[in-house]
Amino acid sequence: MRILLLAMAASALLGGLDRMLGNRFGLGEAFEEAFRMLGPLGLSMAGILCLSPLLAGAASSLAPLCRALGADPGVLSCILAIDMGGWQMAERLSDSPEAARFFGILVTATMGCTLSFTIPAGMGMMTGEGRKAFSRGILCGLAALPVGLIAGGLVMGLGAVRTVRLSLPLLLPALLLTLALRFAPEATVRVFGAFAALLRLLATVGLALGAFRFISGIGLLPGLMPVEESMQVVCAIGVTLLGSLPAARLLLRLLRRPLALAGERLGIGADGVTGLLLLTINVTPGLAALGSMKPRAQIVNAAFSVSAASALTAHLAFTVACSPETAGALLAGKLAGAAAAGALALLMTRTMKDEAAL
Repeated sequence: MRILLLAMAASALLGGLDRMLGNRFGLGEAFEEAFRMLGPLGLSMAGILCLSPLLAGAASSLAPLCRALGADPGVLSCILAIDMGGWQMAERLSDSPEAARFFGILVTATMGCTLSFTIPAGMGMMTGEGRKAFSRGILCGLAALPVGLIAGGLVMGLGAVRTVRLSLPLLLPALLLTLALRFAPEATVRVFGAFAALLRLLATVGLALGAFRFISGIGLLPGLMPVEESMQVVCAIGVTLLGSLPAARLLLRLLRRPLALAGERLGIGADGVTGLLLLTINVTPGLAALGSMKPRAQIVNAAFSVSAASALTAHLAFTVACSPETAGALLAGKLAGAAAAGALALLMTRTMKDEAAL
């Protein structure tokens, strides 16, 4: 993990140097692109972060209803990413330490990350038909998510029965998503687009309220995370991009031939396979790379991102710090879910030509 971080840091230096030399190797262009992404990331992320304490508080009020329905209240943590308050929320709500680890690590690192980060960030980066492809891919990833949750739960030592019982509140929506994609794909994508629009609305509201409080000193909504704290998170991601995007450009050049072969076999091109690697290392540059891909590759990468996002860096690092005994389960769950999602997306798009529009 330390080696990966050092490699991205070195790539930031190379990107800056190439920019000073007039972008002779294309790394300077990637360096600039990373900085330009701060605006879209801030618009899509900062407001959600501002609202995250309120979202967690609202979810807590539903804990009695979850128990009445036979579900562990820790499932409510699925609305936040593991490193955006999801782990703390699961610890607070779950009825047992095992459930806290299952929801706080496995669920928040997959569904939680998807709902609170990947969807708003991805929609902020994509435009036009790309948003439709992205939505379809995310749905495939969510439909395949139970594979990863069950694999992670088994590695965690929960046993098959306990794992399925904890996963059940998420298995049923995943099944419904699968059926919806099979029998009403266009309508499902439209509904998902409406959900993404709602997230964008919430992000705007949170950002506006945070900005008002910062400028005036008056808090219109108690409990809001200060906007300067949320922007620190956005800026940290932006700084990471200064290294990861040039690294991605360099990786693509070094692995051009094997990636081209793998991309041809899978039907998603070399950039599509590169995107899968990027998503596993760091979800943000992986999402940034979607815009240059063709529709089928966009769908497969978006599906893969639901489980694979930042598996080898941020999420693994957070797990090692907070619950080191579940690090193996995290990796098993994320990689199994990502493989299942990628396979499902390839299957559902098998008749799609690379140049075809959705």
